[in-house]
Amino acid sequence: MNGADFLLGTHQPGWLGRLDVPLFVSHRTLRTRKRLPRARCRWALDSGGFTELALHGGWRTCPGEYVEAVARYQAEIGRLAWASPQDWMCEPAMLGRTGLTVVGHQARTVDNYCTLRQAAPGLPFIPVLQGWTPDDYLACVQRYTTAGVDLRACPLVGLGSVCRRQASAEIGHIAAELAALGIRLHGFGVKCRGLADYAETLASADSLAWSYAARRRPPLPGCTAHRNCANCPRYALAWRARLIRTLDGPRQLRLGGAA
Repeated sequence: MNGADFLLGTHQPGWLGRLDVPLFVSHRTLRTRKRLPRARCRWALDSGGFTELALHGGWRTCPGEYVEAVARYQAEIGRLAWASPQDWMCEPAMLGRTGLTVVGHQARTVDNYCTLRQAAPGLPFIPVLQGWTPDDYLACVQRYTTAGVDLRACPLVGLGSVCRRQASAEIGHIAAELAALGIRLHGFGVKCRGLADYAETLASADSLAWSYAARRRPPLPGCTAHRNCANCPRYALAWRARLIRTLDGPRQLRLGGAA
């Protein structure tokens, strides 16, 4: 992942106005805020799809509402690098929640991206590949092609349905196959082990793993204002620095990116 971005996931939108490292922030944490921070760093927007589908079994936010929100973020927060579409994850549990198939989720994901792009060509929406098996993801590539979207020409393409999967070897195989097609991939919620195993196939990645780890540990020395550091910028930045030091080595992954 030479020269790529590593986006630090956060539940705290206020960090956009405080930190100087690339951040990954969810629409669900921004949408109810009357006042938005002005970003000091480049950042990307998570549509909050997993939570939306898990709660409701489908999208309750219509594309027009989402476009309006993303336009507001771009104008008021600034420095928005890209935004996820309203995609449909393909984990078996999610299929059980929606009652649909992988093919059905893929069709809705591709259709939504095309709808958003047509409605707001000036907003930086990226396509997302969804699936479960390697063949699923290749079929999703073909579905985009049929819809007139050349993924190889896109600056970035999300690799969906990976953040809750433990089979890093399988995900690595999927990422390698897609990267070999000339697709620049963003890995959503990639675990530390996954970054070590297949970071070279990704153009960028994000992670909130630091927060889950901090929730199970006592706060850092000197952090007396909270019971744990699950929402602590000091902990998050230290975790990020350790991860980058671990991965920067012979392969020169350089995950820091430019702020």
